[in-house]
Amino acid sequence: MTTIAIAMERIEERIQQACSRSGRERSEVRLMGVSKFQALPKVEEAWNVGLRLFGENRVQEAAEKFRGVKARLPEIELHLIGSLQRNKAKAAVSLFDAIDSVDRETLIDELGALTNSRETALPVLLELHTAEDSKTGFPTLDSLYHAAEKVYAYPGLALSGLMTVAPFTSDERLIRAAFRALSGARDKLAARFPDYAWSCLSMGMSNDFEIAIEEGATLIRIGTALFGERHT
Repeated sequence: MTTIAIAMERIEERIQQACSRSGRERSEVRLMGVSKFQALPKVEEAWNVGLRLFGENRVQEAAEKFRGVKARLPEIELHLIGSLQRNKAKAAVSLFDAIDSVDRETLIDELGALTNSRETALPVLLELHTAEDSKTGFPTLDSLYHAAEKVYAYPGLALSGLMTVAPFTSDERLIRAAFRALSGARDKLAARFPDYAWSCLSMGMSNDFEIAIEEGATLIRIGTALFGERHT
């Protein structure tokens, strides 16, 4: 077995255990491989053992790495999970299957204009700021309300949920608080906008994904635990 295949087995075991502890089904949680700074052969290894969803932080890196890959690796799904600059938005819209890191209203306007003529709406997630060491994300529930209303005004965008990055700490209380803040925001948004899907809660990374599952994550973003240390 390859190193990545072994890592996948271990991650799957930990996901199953976290689901069992929280009374959830394994099918409720999607696994994303965070492939930023990883070479394409590692992505292909992960694809060969069944992973189909990958996340990238930088538009230019992803464009170079994944050029022509979708033709060779059917069903591969690529999401942008890093902060998106407006001048890279056009390239991002043509490359990614979803933008999971929408963190400000000006970006919504840019994405909305770029997707106006799409036949299929581009899925997006709104990012909630829950950690002091993170610089991105909407700061309050009220700002999320306004952002959601703006997304709904653009037919080329489809809002499917929320994402956050918890504080990088060993204090489990702070981590859980961040994840509970996201889950609570999702519940309030779903109550305010009941006609729209709020199915995705993207939270949890290599150091905290089991806690995230216990707190309701439906998408976890795993990089180091799957691919090993990144190479910049």
